[in-house]
Amino acid sequence: MVQLMHKTLVPRVEEVPRRWLLVDAQNKVLGRLASQVAKLLIGKTKPQYTRHLLIGDNVIAINVDKIRVTGKKLDQKEYFHYTGYPGGLKSETLGKRLANKPDKVFRDAVYGMLPKNRLGRRMLAHLHVYSGTQHTHQAQKPEPYRMA
Repeated sequence: MVQLMHKTLVPRVEEVPRRWLLVDAQNKVLGRLASQVAKLLIGKTKPQYTRHLLIGDNVIAINVDKIRVTGKKLDQKEYFHYTGYPGGLKSETLGKRLANKPDKVFRDAVYGMLPKNRLGRRMLAHLHVYSGTQHTHQAQKPEPYRMA
């Protein structure tokens, strides 16, 4: 009796095609868009998904200054930063941070949904965030990606 062994296929990073995707964040909800962008960066939308390999796509997010949040988050959600000195706990509301640094708000939201290790930091390097409609990646010919 011959027994067949089925082996699991582990893809090589070079063999998996990587796309450049253009995501328009205008009038999209911050958390919902960030979770979908995180899926693209991780590579969960591909059939070759392997959790320990960097096979996700490159994502260009434009118009992040026109992103929306629901509820009372603009006034109630706070970001805290501790300087390391006594009395050095600083806070800033989401509305104030969106007015000053909308690209940082979006990048931090996506970063919170990526793995917390070296691979997650490498995935974040494939995210390119711009406040306006102009970006510097025309040479990569990004495909417009429509969020579901």
